[in-house]
Amino acid sequence: MQDKIKNFALIGAAGYIAIRHLKAIKETNNILLAALDKFDSVGQIDSYFPDADFFVEFERFDRHIDKLKRKGTKVDYVSICSPNYLHDSHIRFALRQGADAICEKPLVLNPWNVEALQEIEKETGKKVYNVLQLRLHPSIIALKQEIENGPKDKVYDVDLTYITSRGNWYFTSWKGDEEKSGGVATNIGVHFYDMLSWIFGNVKQNIVHISEKNKAAGYLELERARVRWFLSVDFEDVPKEIRLKGQRTFRSISVEGKEIEFSGGFTDLHTQTYQSILNGNGYGLDHAKKAIDIVHSIRNKKPIGLHGDFHPFCR
Repeated sequence: MQDKIKNFALIGAAGYIAIRHLKAIKETNNILLAALDKFDSVGQIDSYFPDADFFVEFERFDRHIDKLKRKGTKVDYVSICSPNYLHDSHIRFALRQGADAICEKPLVLNPWNVEALQEIEKETGKKVYNVLQLRLHPSIIALKQEIENGPKDKVYDVDLTYITSRGNWYFTSWKGDEEKSGGVATNIGVHFYDMLSWIFGNVKQNIVHISEKNKAAGYLELERARVRWFLSVDFEDVPKEIRLKGQRTFRSISVEGKEIEFSGGFTDLHTQTYQSILNGNGYGLDHAKKAIDIVHSIRNKKPIGLHGDFHPFCR
């Protein structure tokens, strides 16, 4: 169990997910000492830690953290919500400062980045934790238990559909640059692949049917599941009946034709993630690696088009 108040620093304070990290640090009764973002629209910090120091330049942030340490105020954890391609560098910064890292997904973009971080963990004695909040979602935990308690030799048919429509800004930002985000499958799909492999086991086959700037689809055969998946940020892919309700997002996971309801229940999962880490648990590099392998493979495969067992939305 956590025995004393921990000191945090936060990288990526202006991002949309940062507020969940601020809330988690606050709700676990810890302190944010300093935050960094090159964008200065970070007024949300006031609701949680108005006394935190804020920097728009990494070099000054780095110097500040180092100065605190030399004066006897050590940062225990660095929370990382920066763009995907910067995660690796920011994790390394945390470990070399003598802090553990808590990083958003995707932890890194390539499998070899995970292996290099494992070496730095050994050198520094510090740990890297990944936010894999779907593993804490009650509906997903119930599904995992159902599969574990079911017939051991059964292979399940799974359809994953996730459409989270984005405007033109998306493609101008780092998210639309595959070199920086990893592309659609990595940016919006990595936590689904983590969840599926956590429940259904290792990858046996990985086929990509569609790979475009705004959508991707494929077939993933796991030890205990045949998964047809479709991911998109294109509003036109949202089913018409959903669009008519004025909604821009559609999320569905069906197992053997039965819908898994998990649209709600996300609000407190970051706080639960933090509490687990502070209690000495949490998901480390070994847990994160399988999904990184999957998305790296998807990103580098040549799409085969509409052949074989493809997701119905591909039409």
